[in-house]
Amino acid sequence: MDTIFALATAQGRAGVAVVRISGPQAFACAEALAGALPPPRKAALRGLKDKAGEVLDQALVLTFAGPASFTGEDVVEFHLHGSVAVIAAVLRALADTPARIAEPGEFTRRALENDKMDLAQVEGLGDLIEAETEAQRQQALRTVSGALGEKIEAWRSDLIRAASLIEVTIDFADEDVPVDVTPEVQALLTSVRDDIERELDGFAAAERIRTGFEVAIVGPPNAGKSTLLNALARREAAITSQFAGTTRDVIEVRMDLAGVPVTLLDTAGLRDGQDEVEAEGIARAIQRARSADLRVFLLEDGDDLPIEPAEDDLVYAPKADQRSDSVLAISGKTGQGVQELIAEVSAKLSARASGAGLLTHERHRSAMGASLSTLAQAARFVGAGSEQYDIAAEEIRIAIRSLEAVVGRVDVENLLDEIFSSFCLGK
Repeated sequence: MDTIFALATAQGRAGVAVVRISGPQAFACAEALAGALPPPRKAALRGLKDKAGEVLDQALVLTFAGPASFTGEDVVEFHLHGSVAVIAAVLRALADTPARIAEPGEFTRRALENDKMDLAQVEGLGDLIEAETEAQRQQALRTVSGALGEKIEAWRSDLIRAASLIEVTIDFADEDVPVDVTPEVQALLTSVRDDIERELDGFAAAERIRTGFEVAIVGPPNAGKSTLLNALARREAAITSQFAGTTRDVIEVRMDLAGVPVTLLDTAGLRDGQDEVEAEGIARAIQRARSADLRVFLLEDGDDLPIEPAEDDLVYAPKADQRSDSVLAISGKTGQGVQELIAEVSAKLSARASGAGLLTHERHRSAMGASLSTLAQAARFVGAGSEQYDIAAEEIRIAIRSLEAVVGRVDVENLLDEIFSSFCLGK
């Protein structure tokens, strides 16, 4: 394979920048700039020079001999001073060696190809890079650690055992088999199916942690929805006005509430639209509010809205600063009740997030769902008797292949370009 290099840290000025080199000629390319390299996994300070002998920088040089490296190949890292000019000079010097600039995600792709990571771990690494909240970080780290791959390997082992028991019976169909394998096979299939169902049940929460929960603020016009959004966001995210109908479209603000990613939705006031534009805004508000994970209603007694609060939704009276009654009310203008609202929303969403499983991408859910369906078929064929064992064994093999697709063992080549295109050059 080619030897590749790239800046592994963010673009721009920084205290330290890391340039990574990987491939069969990584050590030779690094020696062209740094001279004698330190032993693997040892660091040494070296002066980097271009081919004309001009000093480029003083860098900390680390080497990793394959396969004991991130990519599974020989790897060298230059830890440079994070000057834009220094980085550019070092990259130009490396371009004069046999190495070439890496493509997006190419380092991680090599780790996958060299069995240093499975495909689920690769996706988890991408999620970790994108993580903005504590819940996202924790979830991504579980995937990067290989927890999903370990579960799939355990299921795969059980299913291979089940298939082998059936196939032994088929192979000796003309002879007396001393033991009926049906109970053990059914027990193995049931155990795997139950585990997969539990993971599928936790998919919705896990996906929401990755992409963010949606919380819609709903109410009639001029109820203070935009003011409340601005108070929650701590900035002027939405235009506020004394005139009803100011908000015409759904306004979105991403937030971190107690480590949980949340997108707040400020929706148009729900009433009969006064013009075509407002009517369209109200239609969108109704649609987004219904699909949101949680709704915060600002309602007066007698308000009639096209959306009814669900069991878990929060209902407040608006404009607490202008009220003298004792109803539960909130005011974005003065902040009255805002911290209590944040605590309540955080508690509800954190409770939902606690049920998250290891499946975080639709691809995972689809493959697991296909495997579960196939295993149900296999169980029916096993229960039908030994005459159906050959079909049952094939159904189990199909289920195994569906599970293997999650970790990238089979049928994923068409996904790789899409997955790695979102990675930066240094990954």
